Parts: sequence; structure tokens; C-alpha cells
Amino acid sequence: MGESKRRKEALKEKYGQDTYILPWVPITKTQAQQFVKVSGQGAWYGIGFLILFWVTIRFIGPSFGWWQVN
Repeated sequence: MGESKRRKEALKEKYGQDTYILPWVPITKTQAQQFVKVSGQGAWYGIGFLILFWVTIRFIGPSFGWWQVN
């Protein structure tokens, strides 16, 4: 508990606020974590869409006469 009190006294009004990744970049560490989470989720959605698109073109399309595969 002593260390927490010393840190609170040293930081004063900045205590408990998010810190920036770099002083000249206005992006907090929490925002960076959210970006990584959202972009990772978006990548998985993109992979799923790509697989669905490939299955449609490769298997379903030729059965309807679209894009004839020789």
C-alpha cells in the first residue's frame, strides 16, 4: 500500500489516467489495445469471407453454369 500512496502523491492529477504510447502520439495504451482487438477480429471475418467466396466460385458456381472450370 505504501508504494501506491507514493505513486499517487507523485503523479497528483495524472494518477489513474491512461498514458500515451509515445508523448507526441495522441493514442493511449487502451486505444491501442482496442485497435489490435478490432483489427484481429476483422481479419478473421475477412478470412471467413474469402473461404466462403472461394467455395462459391469453386464448387457452387460451376453447378449453376457460372465460371466453367475445365
